[in-house]
Amino acid sequence: MKKVVPAAEAARQIPDGAVLSVSSSSTLGCPDAMLKAIGERFTTEGHPRNITSLHPIAAGDVYGVKGMDHLAKDGLLARVLAGSYPSGPSSVEMPEIWKMIVEDRVAAYNVPSGIMFDMHREAAAHRPGVLTKVGLETFVDPNLQGCAMNDKGAAAPIVNRVAFNGETWLHFPNVIPNVAIIRATTADERGNLTYEHEGAYLGGLEQAICVRNNGGVVIAQVKRVTANGSLRPHDVRVPGHLVDYVVVDADQKQTTETAYDPAISGEIMRPWDSFSLANHGIEKVIARRAAMELRRGMTANLGFGISAMVPRVLLEEGHPDAVTWAIEQGAVGGVPLTGFAFGCASNADAFVPSPQQFIYFQGAGFDMSFLSFLEVDVEGNVNVSKLGKKPYLTAGCGGFVDITARAKNIVFSGWFEAGAKVKLLDDKIEIAEPGKFTKMVDEVEHVTFSGKRAREQGQNVLYVTERCVIALTGNGLVATEIMPGVDPAEHIVGPSQGRVQVAENAKIMPKALLADAPMGLAL
Repeated sequence: MKKVVPAAEAARQIPDGAVLSVSSSSTLGCPDAMLKAIGERFTTEGHPRNITSLHPIAAGDVYGVKGMDHLAKDGLLARVLAGSYPSGPSSVEMPEIWKMIVEDRVAAYNVPSGIMFDMHREAAAHRPGVLTKVGLETFVDPNLQGCAMNDKGAAAPIVNRVAFNGETWLHFPNVIPNVAIIRATTADERGNLTYEHEGAYLGGLEQAICVRNNGGVVIAQVKRVTANGSLRPHDVRVPGHLVDYVVVDADQKQTTETAYDPAISGEIMRPWDSFSLANHGIEKVIARRAAMELRRGMTANLGFGISAMVPRVLLEEGHPDAVTWAIEQGAVGGVPLTGFAFGCASNADAFVPSPQQFIYFQGAGFDMSFLSFLEVDVEGNVNVSKLGKKPYLTAGCGGFVDITARAKNIVFSGWFEAGAKVKLLDDKIEIAEPGKFTKMVDEVEHVTFSGKRAREQGQNVLYVTERCVIALTGNGLVATEIMPGVDPAEHIVGPSQGRVQVAENAKIMPKALLADAPMGLAL
């Protein structure tokens, strides 16, 4: 059988009621041409109908690569489980998938990315689903939302609380995919796949094995096809016996707004001085204070937002490789990239498949995690996964829940107040105008991180803001360090309505944090 076929022919292999598993991370590794072909087939033929799509990490973005939006059509998409969804600023139009979710036109779930990969592993081995403690006491827990994003999702639960061996666990019954859509760089005529231009392997191998073991169809989108025997066996990441069809898209992007950068795929190494540094400002000050928690030789995880600036702080301070960074898409070492290229790294030491990276995260093998927050409540709970008024401004939880479930040390970074005007002076900050509202609330809209469970497990948790460093204690949120220029009563206790108290022995943070020059960070 000839494996290389047009995208339209591959799309015709997908039956009504299929369960699709799609490998992607925004535009990184996104098989967009194949997803487009499925949407076009539905528009012209009315098939496939009533599919379920599984996305361990989001497919597509809001900047020109539609990804899962190609599937966001009434009658085509019946159910979607995703670790994350396309997101962007309020200045862009809401993605079609988000319209379907908020209008309750599709049963939608936000499932932690690591659990999504676990679900593929368990279904591949014909075991009875995922048994995990990841997500307990968060929105993943059926005692809260059980991952459901709308009423249709809540009406068909996908997770249960169960007792096993005297302990409480979450159980995700198998959702078995019968179609996998993955992406690579090169395929030979037998369907062997190599990833030499990709910025990550993601979970394509595991998704292909799962579908193959359950009698389904595996479709691979690639940039090019080569002759049999021309690929080195050590370079093949997905062997051809797992692949049924190959679709060629010579124009597939490496990542959002990047056609191809060999530094992202590890083919070249960039000089350290070629990386841009963080712009001087309040968010850089926050990232600097977060960086002070690091020690040379640590391995640290990194999330989106202010936290993504921490590696740039180390670069400026002359410590480019003092810390090994590990990100959920799979890069280990090097410098995680920011902006549109977030999820990639340059000068990486290795690329680990995402499912194995998440096993590492879930078991807390790393030393430190740097993440961001939208809001924090009096219990220390953090929300990063839901904004009711503008839902598509957040991508959902992604790997956040997996990473924080057992992490030994967590630093959350963010603004104390939304919309405050803060002046950065040489020796202090000046709060010129108060914000519209505090990020320190009575109860978060969505529990993405459980402060209660963190205290029970003895996790060390800090919240770094432009005004203070807050510790999660048995007595709640306590500011232990104050930024120069901040009045504790007026700028911390007052705006938070007493939700954040100030320690009697609170220290003043070093003025070097504020300087428009390296701060002299020693690791």
